[in-house]
Amino acid sequence: MTKLSDTQLVILSAAAQREDRNVLPLPGSLRGGAAAKVVGALLSRGLIAETTTDSRTKADAALNRIWRNDTDGRAILLHIADAGLAAIGIEPEGGDRANTGADAAPSAEAPKDAPAEGDPAAKARTPRAGTKQAKLIEMLRAEGGATIDEIVAALDWQAHTARGAMSGALKKKLGLTITSEKVEGRGRCYRIQDAD
Repeated sequence: MTKLSDTQLVILSAAAQREDRNVLPLPGSLRGGAAAKVVGALLSRGLIAETTTDSRTKADAALNRIWRNDTDGRAILLHIADAGLAAIGIEPEGGDRANTGADAAPSAEAPKDAPAEGDPAAKARTPRAGTKQAKLIEMLRAEGGATIDEIVAALDWQAHTARGAMSGALKKKLGLTITSEKVEGRGRCYRIQDAD
């Protein structure tokens, strides 16, 4: 399994939740050389890929949506690759436009935001067996659910990564309902509430 830093997990998770799969914008505190270093590492591992567009929109200093411009001035975007989705436990759907170049990326002048709540396409993904996401779902479906500490210990994640996976990948992407309750002797326990 691919070992990722917390920053890399946050970046890949956010990109997976966007309809256009754009890696940008990066988290607010990640700028300049630090941003270039993290993005470079993800690019070199094939977890994200550059996509050249026909747009001539200039890359902005805040790294808002456009990563850089090529020598002809065309905007280059960053998209999560199939390998990046797999690294965070999300099964890619169909072909990967970032790797194959098929299906040109959306115009950099009119980027799309994350899918609307209730959008069936946003809930079509399922985790691959044996991934950390699948293990998290298994833990949350177990009788009594799981605490953040139990999730952290089982998945070798930090607490904020576990919370982010529940709210992002499980709630938003998979459409699962997560409940929590305070359990004496264990603390706050989280569970997946199965549809009746």
